[in-house]
Amino acid sequence: QVQLVESGGGLVQAGDSLRLSCAASRRTTSSYYMGWFRQAPGKEREFVAGINWSGGGTRYADSVKGRFTISRDNAKNSVYLQMNSLKPEDTAVYYCAAANILSVNPRSYGYWGQGTQVTVSS
Repeated sequence: QVQLVESGGGLVQAGDSLRLSCAASRRTTSSYYMGWFRQAPGKEREFVAGINWSGGGTRYADSVKGRFTISRDNAKNSVYLQMNSLKPEDTAVYYCAAANILSVNPRSYGYWGQGTQVTVSS
């Protein structure tokens, strides 16, 4: 069982930056791929970024490429999402999730955090 806790969300203006953090309850090194998803009101949950814990490979949604960076600190069992040049359309609840494969499909992820709200004003 893995418990995930997100933090770092908030209210910012367009063009600002935020760094989200996700802390895992136990060692996940080489065990899980970690992903960030987001869900805006009335919309489906969508993939934002993912990272391979052992190899450091990453994947991004086209909408965030060049603006967001996913990283991990295996010693701290943590994954991060650095979000730069934020836009109002980035407003959503952001979720951290763990899976056995690097996938853009939320159904592939068996463990989820509770989410953290990110609101970007224009």
